[in-house]
Amino acid sequence: MGFLDRVRRTARGRVDGSTIAYLREWMSARRGVEAFVEPRTTVTDVTVVLVAHDGEWTRRVVGERGAQRLSRDLGIPVYDVRLVGYPQRMRDHDARRRIERRRARLAEDGVDGG
Repeated sequence: MGFLDRVRRTARGRVDGSTIAYLREWMSARRGVEAFVEPRTTVTDVTVVLVAHDGEWTRRVVGERGAQRLSRDLGIPVYDVRLVGYPQRMRDHDARRRIERRRARLAEDGVDGG
């Protein structure tokens, strides 16, 4: 077992205290928050996406066991994104932000974004 394997094994399943603190703070400033757990990929460990009622979202790495602890620790519904997919409100939020950024760029350039 190599050094990186030991680091990954140690990190997997442990949610850093600062991560939980960030997620709690993010949740406290929003309403209707739900969690969507994303599977591990070749690039990242298991992640969680918190999505608020208006589609605003944030993502953090939590590891396998950490994802299982989220519902209890945060007191919110937790879904497996492979089973339920991402909520439409999240996609709608991203689309609204793209439009806002485009309009802001056009306004900076002095073009009517009408």
